[in-house]
Amino acid sequence: MTIPVVTVGRSASDCVTGLEQLRGPVTVVRRCDEFADMIAACQTGVARAAIVAVDAGEITTTLVERLRAAEVAIVALADDDDARERMRALGVRHTRSAIDPGVLAEEVAAAVADLEQHRSGVPSVAFADPSYALAPMIPPSGQSQEPAGDGTVIAVWGPTGATGRTTVAVNIAAELAATGSRILLMDADTYGASVAAFLGLLDESAGIAQACRIADQGVLDPPSLKRVCAEVNVGGNSLYVLTGVTRADRWAEVRPSALSALLTVARSVFDTVVIDCAFGIEADEELSFDTLAPRRNGATLRCLELADEVYAVGSADSVGVPRLVRALAELDEAVPTAVPRVVFNKVRAASVGRSPDRQLREAWDRFGPSTPISAFLPADFDAADAALLNGEALCETAPGSPLRSAIAGLVDAPVEQRRRRPAGSSHNEMKFFGNGVRLSQ
Repeated sequence: MTIPVVTVGRSASDCVTGLEQLRGPVTVVRRCDEFADMIAACQTGVARAAIVAVDAGEITTTLVERLRAAEVAIVALADDDDARERMRALGVRHTRSAIDPGVLAEEVAAAVADLEQHRSGVPSVAFADPSYALAPMIPPSGQSQEPAGDGTVIAVWGPTGATGRTTVAVNIAAELAATGSRILLMDADTYGASVAAFLGLLDESAGIAQACRIADQGVLDPPSLKRVCAEVNVGGNSLYVLTGVTRADRWAEVRPSALSALLTVARSVFDTVVIDCAFGIEADEELSFDTLAPRRNGATLRCLELADEVYAVGSADSVGVPRLVRALAELDEAVPTAVPRVVFNKVRAASVGRSPDRQLREAWDRFGPSTPISAFLPADFDAADAALLNGEALCETAPGSPLRSAIAGLVDAPVEQRRRRPAGSSHNEMKFFGNGVRLSQ
């Protein structure tokens, strides 16, 4: 079996003569000067493997995912320990540049076999170096990734419109944090991030963009993840927050491949990761000639693919119900593995009629999909407005709110009736925490 190979970087080009003299299955078909040339060549289907020198540029999770999506395996030539450690973190086979051509050819063949086994669902074989443990490969879009840790990922999603996705996500995270669990709240909304505003965080650093940047470089670990988080005090317990992109035009910084690596680390650190997702799930790359171009909806799709639980939040009114019906059909097509829990928010008689729960359930059974309704969240605008004004969760501002109780019931969190803070009292003291803001009681 012939294995056509492309190379990029000076040390990779130096290996070409030795590989050709072997007259074996590994054949160099193109020498590339930079990554853009290599990616273009790989996407045309001329190669099955790429030999990449680390001195040619930064090898990131995004680059690795693009090559693997084109069914091209990668072997890196790395000499220093830091570069080799990064390759381990990225799950990339690597060897030193001064390597025997025969051994390099074996590494290339093994990398191709690894990729084929991964795509077929068979566990990858170990490297010849027994000290090297193959890191989880980054799945192509549309395929789920096995979690490396025990943490649970909850994605809060819903159709367009003010359905209350952020309200639900923030308060689910707060209720779980109040129990003493280790919780991370992540704002992955690439259209209108608002978690920071909900919690009164004066943060302009976009924690999720920082975390994705580090993850893309293959050096994200638990300490660095916590450093880019903001820490919020909820009932005497810490809630870690990755704030969203501060401007809509920064959506490209939240890449799906980096999110995969970020969630892998987050699972190992936190008991639960709650993600506030954007509404869009259409495959917007179809509008581009480059099917692997950055996708604004890619972050939402990847979060839904990797989530253990998906809460589909819709507004309980004549506009929100049909929107949710259509959105669930789109979700089933875009992410077939997702099993959403339907949640109707802002439930009130004024918009539905008498006995709103019964009316909604009857309409859903008649016109909706087979997915049952999991919860009805009553409208409590006074409590929600007070919480937003104070930059707090409902369990702090309005512990007796029926909305708070209903959200806590979604995750089986015990409802503790805390004494409400006197009006006008100071409740937040801002302190710098890593690259964000820490709010303490």
